[in-house]
Amino acid sequence: MSATEPAGSSRPVSADAEISAEVERVVRRWQQLPLDHALRASRAVMAQAQQLADEVATHRGMPLCRLPDLGPAVLMDQLQVVVYDYRAESLDAADLARRLVELRRSLP
Repeated sequence: MSATEPAGSSRPVSADAEISAEVERVVRRWQQLPLDHALRASRAVMAQAQQLADEVATHRGMPLCRLPDLGPAVLMDQLQVVVYDYRAESLDAADLARRLVELRRSLP
């Protein structure tokens, strides 16, 4: 906030900034989960990462391939990579931000 902005006002946040912030929130929330909760949530997180990877591959005209299941310890790294790829393809940033919010809210 600058000196010319009234207190309590907010500037529009860019989609890229919102995505970056939301990825950080998802990762932070994931790190707080007990292992049994992470194991239960892994399937939904992997499904979201796979969907993003499929959309990137389709956009690039590449064949779809299954993301390897490397366990909950690596799942956030995989999610971050597919989010990076999605953003690099200039796909719908607002939709990505919304999906990341939904993913975070779905975590136990």
